Amino acid sequence: MHPLMLHRTCDLGPVRAVTAAITATPQGCEAEFRLDGHMSAVVLPPPAAPERMDNLWQATCFEIFWQPIGSTDYREFNLSPSGRWAAYDFDSFREGMRDAPVESVVIACSHDADGLILTASIAADMSAPAQVALNAIVEHADGGKQYWALAFPPGKPEFHSEACRALIIER
Repeated sequence: MHPLMLHRTCDLGPVRAVTAAITATPQGCEAEFRLDGHMSAVVLPPPAAPERMDNLWQATCFEIFWQPIGSTDYREFNLSPSGRWAAYDFDSFREGMRDAPVESVVIACSHDADGLILTASIAADMSAPAQVALNAIVEHADGGKQYWALAFPPGKPEFHSEACRALIIER
């Protein structure tokens, strides 16, 4: 598991730590995210049908950014504890956004008073080797949010930045 860092502009809030792991598979990838904290103060979207949906990042959500080495194009996955998901392809930094072709996304999520575990199995064409980012957005009951990533560029939280893609994944 890789520890994610809290963006310097965020309050500590109810979550003390976030860790994540990702593994390339012949079909795509498998990922796991863990939150450690006071879950009663975290807003979790209610369970829902496992379907593609936009704007998941506006609530508690986990993200994977996958960029083939040597390429400007990248893919973004949004994984909600509700079971909903999104996948987008970009030609370059925030340019050319469109729905990414995905065979399947299976999300499992469990939580108790002290933490949450979300696992995702994604079947999609994902070229490797790739630079990968693992991120989390955590919504607080008081309306605040925390932004967690492997790394951040200077300035505001910007998950689309290549600076966040701190892992190299190979098959």
